[in-house]
Amino acid sequence: MDQVAALELRSVDLLSPRNNKEHHTQEMGLRRLIVRRGQLFHIRLGFQRPFQPHADYVTFVVETGPEPTELLGTRATFPLTQAPRGNVWRASDFAIDSSFLQVSLSSPANAVIGHYTLKIEISQSQGHRVTSPLGTFTLLFNPWSAEDDVYLPSEMLLQEYILRDYGFVYKGHETLITTWPWNYGQFEEDILDICFEILNKSLHFLSNPSRDCSRRSDVVYVCRVVSAMINSNDDSGVLEGNWGEDYSRGLSPLEWNGSVAILRQWSAGGGQPVKYGQCWVFASVMCTVMRCLGVPTRVVSNFRSAHNVDGNLTIDTYYDQNAEMLPTQKRDKIWNFHVWNECWMIRKDLPPGYNGWQVVDPTPQQTSSGLFCCGPASVKAIREGEVHLAYDTPFVFAEVNADEVVWLSRDGQAQEVLAHDSRSIGKEISTKAVGSDQRQDITSSYKYPEGSPEERSVFMKASQKMLGPNRASSPLLDLLGSRGSEDQPARLRLHLSRTPVWGQDLLLMLHAQRVPDTAHGRGPMGLVVRFCAQTLLHAGGTWGPLWKIWWPLLLPYSTYRNKLTDEKLIRVSGIAEVEKTGRSILVLKDISLEPPHLSIEVSGRAEVGKALRVHITLTNTLTVSLRNCTMVLEGSGLISGQLSDDLGTLEAGHTMQIQVDLYPVRAGPRQLQVLISSDELKEIKGYKDIFVTAARVS
Repeated sequence: MDQVAALELRSVDLLSPRNNKEHHTQEMGLRRLIVRRGQLFHIRLGFQRPFQPHADYVTFVVETGPEPTELLGTRATFPLTQAPRGNVWRASDFAIDSSFLQVSLSSPANAVIGHYTLKIEISQSQGHRVTSPLGTFTLLFNPWSAEDDVYLPSEMLLQEYILRDYGFVYKGHETLITTWPWNYGQFEEDILDICFEILNKSLHFLSNPSRDCSRRSDVVYVCRVVSAMINSNDDSGVLEGNWGEDYSRGLSPLEWNGSVAILRQWSAGGGQPVKYGQCWVFASVMCTVMRCLGVPTRVVSNFRSAHNVDGNLTIDTYYDQNAEMLPTQKRDKIWNFHVWNECWMIRKDLPPGYNGWQVVDPTPQQTSSGLFCCGPASVKAIREGEVHLAYDTPFVFAEVNADEVVWLSRDGQAQEVLAHDSRSIGKEISTKAVGSDQRQDITSSYKYPEGSPEERSVFMKASQKMLGPNRASSPLLDLLGSRGSEDQPARLRLHLSRTPVWGQDLLLMLHAQRVPDTAHGRGPMGLVVRFCAQTLLHAGGTWGPLWKIWWPLLLPYSTYRNKLTDEKLIRVSGIAEVEKTGRSILVLKDISLEPPHLSIEVSGRAEVGKALRVHITLTNTLTVSLRNCTMVLEGSGLISGQLSDDLGTLEAGHTMQIQVDLYPVRAGPRQLQVLISSDELKEIKGYKDIFVTAARVS
């Protein structure tokens, strides 16, 4: 009987187009194999003769990381079998077609994510084995798999939180929330590789590469590494934060349209931090990275967000008798808004009941286990006051639940409580709604209704855990409870006479209402009121006064024109002294100034490869010219990278009309972001949703 020739490998086809479509990674490209863990993918092998299942013995080998070992889970060897078992690497469901063998491979649902090499070992006569490379592939988290810790059982949510490559950040002020479009671009060419480059530049990897790679099976661990690496405070992180006003060595945070340019600049610079970021930039870039790696992620904005460093759940602010908000040496602040991420996952490291959305915050505020990172903290744990649960839950709890205490300061000493407000922090917590451009208020997922018995009960429970039972019911809280604004003889309100627009004068009116049946009697009541207007800083605090005035409450454009930050926020404060009692009443009005609006229209039908005419219109509603105008366009699937143009000067009252032709490269829902910057205004921004159809076959 003739001896069968040893099996020899002649060809390999990793079937990337088919596999990538089945694994929802086709937008990353079809040339390389990108698959998700716990799900079958297929390869086609060609030999010099037909494969004989009972005579030919083949084994597959997968490896990732610098020193792959089976002990660390970064190497696996598995035979071809018709009887797969357990949550392991396996090769099964093979089919023979002449001299070709098609095999289905699968990883365990808790496999290490990363770039893998794939090899085949073919047993030869007399115990010899021949090892041949089959190629490389990338393995990602799989929210479509019920066995994966990031499983999200809703196709609509998966479309939004994994596959949507654009979205919105909500900024501004709780009374005037602005919609800020952002291009996540997680499927753009090279972004996937940059995401793993980020992991490979972390301090964890540099100190122990093999152990770090082995821990990349754990989504909690990966979230913490990425959170630390988006900021550059400890390492070669992606972004350097800047909360000042000098951006001369980089780009103002307001001038970014999306994550792609930031990530590419960081990679091209060999890990040098990109300048500059603030919270919404940090969170948006992290959203790109986590969606790219396969973790359902969204961007969340918290208005009036507490930065409570000492963990006492109280933020103190101070005003003097002239209504000026005073600087303080304390690091505790109330940010106008703060932006973080939520990632969806099962928390096997916590007791049952705390799965789902988890807060992860890459903005460098304070350290966690020695590094500037934050989370994941269970949103459910925050709502229930379970601040002992990992990670950084007390800090996030304070961001949405701390109390604000406002003091009147005389001669450098805090002498009178003007207000104790348990409801002013953690307002209008917002994220993009699923499947639409609307804003979704998710405050109720973080806390019970303000003032409800449940909310106060949770607050006291968290206080006792954070401060201890004695400090949680301190004499200060008793004092604050008895000396709040409810005991004041009058209520004061400041109103704007019209919508506040950048470039126009601001006129305010004061409305005073007597509070009946107070302890202050029914006779005439005299009030002496002093007002102050100050630039309000995004990260808490103010600059010196724009004006101090009694009456009228008119703030001319010429007064504030060159004295605001890029955020264009003004705080008007008033201190009214009650002549009979000597007590003081505080009244506040925060003003967010609207920039001019862009109009964006498209002509005709958007089709892959076909010219799409875009019309952009901007009218200068200011009383001054906009000098050195520049325009940047961005939009994944619509533009490769960015388009930019110098537009010159736009005179006051004039209109600029711009036409641009785009050539879409990918079908599906897309978003065009347009940013026009000038010396006077950095952030005239607009967007247009565009649905691109596939190229028509002639």
